[in-house]
Amino acid sequence: MTTAVHAKKKSRGIGYYLKQDWQLWVMLLPAIVYIFIFCYMPMYGAQLAFRKYDYTKGIYGGDWVGFQYFLDYFNSAMFGTTLRNTFLISLASIVLGFPAPIVLAIIINQIKNNKWKRTLQTTVYIPYFISVVVLVSMLNVLFAKSGGVLSDFLKALHIVPANANLLGQKQYFVWMYVGSGIWQSMGWNSIIYIAALSSVDVQLYDAAKIDGANAWQRVIHIEFPVLVPTIMILLIMNMGSILNVGFDKVFLMQNTLNKQASEVISTYVYHLMAPTTGAPQFSLATAVGLFTNVVNFVFLMLTNTISKRLTGSGLM
Repeated sequence: MTTAVHAKKKSRGIGYYLKQDWQLWVMLLPAIVYIFIFCYMPMYGAQLAFRKYDYTKGIYGGDWVGFQYFLDYFNSAMFGTTLRNTFLISLASIVLGFPAPIVLAIIINQIKNNKWKRTLQTTVYIPYFISVVVLVSMLNVLFAKSGGVLSDFLKALHIVPANANLLGQKQYFVWMYVGSGIWQSMGWNSIIYIAALSSVDVQLYDAAKIDGANAWQRVIHIEFPVLVPTIMILLIMNMGSILNVGFDKVFLMQNTLNKQASEVISTYVYHLMAPTTGAPQFSLATAVGLFTNVVNFVFLMLTNTISKRLTGSGLM
């Protein structure tokens, strides 16, 4: 009888489920159409990375050149520079920025006064709604070489040299980018962790207090294990976009003085598509972009595999 039930379930095709839950599929249809049009259809244009683009023949009419443009990028002087800068900024953002909202969520969860708790939450959420253009403008004002309030403050404390140009010298670019990113997004990213902590059974806290556990021990043995599945899922998603450093912020912060440290893959692709001199190199730009996506996919799968083996949590 059990075998017959399993065989019946196995024989059910997609038509059965479409008929059974058609209301849910209708609700999902706009999202499916959107993803198909804007995510899957453009994939056909990826073949431009393997063709020599010709204006007269269109995207699909150029001569097939195979991996020529990939090799051109790998052998160019910009390959090492852009790859190093992109990885450095991404890894610094993950190492320094990823734990920040977790710590903030745990701190907020420790506040017992609801009024102060809501006030703190609202305060740390506000920077997220500042546009990137406004944020970079604030950085230009606050960290100006002369007259910048925060730059003068850091110089007065001898944290940076008196002649330091925080927005112009390449050794400060990563710190400025990552630090401003943490300040802007830390509060907003903590929301999901706060939501996870709200599901903790209050009786666990009471039992831990009876057993003599202090605040730190309650965090380690009660709160952190609850956050582990959420942490791993978000870490996998972050590793899946390790080479996708935000173009807009880097481009706005970039100048001739710090370009050696700020030229990442996304800005390099932009400069290939909109060069100051010469014709746009569409095929090379497509090859660089495709290479980026392949590396991101490898990191996504690798991190997901490691996560599933170590914690049992993963995307699939």
